[in-house]
Amino acid sequence: MPDPPSEAEVLGYFDTLSNWGRWGEDDELGTLNYITPEKRVAAAALVREGITASCAWEVDPTPGPRQMFGTPQRYMQYTGHDPIRFGRVGSALEFLGGVYHGATITHLDALCHIFWDGKMYNGKPAELVTASAGATHHAVTAIANLMVTRGVLLDIPASQGRAWLDPGEATFPEDLEAAQARQGVTVEPGDVLFVRTGNSRREREEEAIVGQSGMHGVTLPWLHEHGVAVLASDGAHEAGGYAGISMPIHAVGIVAMGMPLIDNCDLEELAETCERLRRWEFLVTVNPIALF
Repeated sequence: MPDPPSEAEVLGYFDTLSNWGRWGEDDELGTLNYITPEKRVAAAALVREGITASCAWEVDPTPGPRQMFGTPQRYMQYTGHDPIRFGRVGSALEFLGGVYHGATITHLDALCHIFWDGKMYNGKPAELVTASAGATHHAVTAIANLMVTRGVLLDIPASQGRAWLDPGEATFPEDLEAAQARQGVTVEPGDVLFVRTGNSRREREEEAIVGQSGMHGVTLPWLHEHGVAVLASDGAHEAGGYAGISMPIHAVGIVAMGMPLIDNCDLEELAETCERLRRWEFLVTVNPIALF
């Protein structure tokens, strides 16, 4: 394992990797600025087989230890047994509610999600996220229709001949480079980067409910250099924090770089499809719930 950087060096990323002011003082897009119309056109040209693969877990209303912020509520208000009626027309309706964060729900962390020293991306005060109006700046609504671009999957355990990484095991820049070399693909500006660590497969096969692998904070300069627009993984990204900054991928990635994160993807279907086709680049669309 490479020697990790010191805490002071990682804290320095807030300055050396900062995109504050890069796209204007009122910018709300952050690294999504890398996704240009030309990038979308090039991504659309990647469609050849017409195959689709979801990267999201189904919302599970079953109580369990991984429901960090409460169990999602999902139930039928009206069913085929007792539909809501409009004359001869009957209708079923479903209710879905809950906190869309935690270890069980695939979710997007918008730029209003994380603060550092009371600031959001681009220096906006955390107080712009309010109880009455939600996020009045950096809301997910500012980016909800922009994430149509090239996706790239880097399969870290597959590049090492393994099924998954062990709980707490960190991915380093060398691991990202090795996966690129194995797969013959290079991450480019404007990409949504999916990093598979195997958490989803391990959870299913071992029925594991605690412990995840993730990315070390030292990968942040690599992500910045490659112009990653959105970072997605099959966990909560983090592995290898420090006393003074326990979640460097979230804190530096979102606040300093303006890079949205997608937590807790299920990447097994995508990984199997990429292996079968021997292609690890594809058109990706991300459609977050357009709330504040």
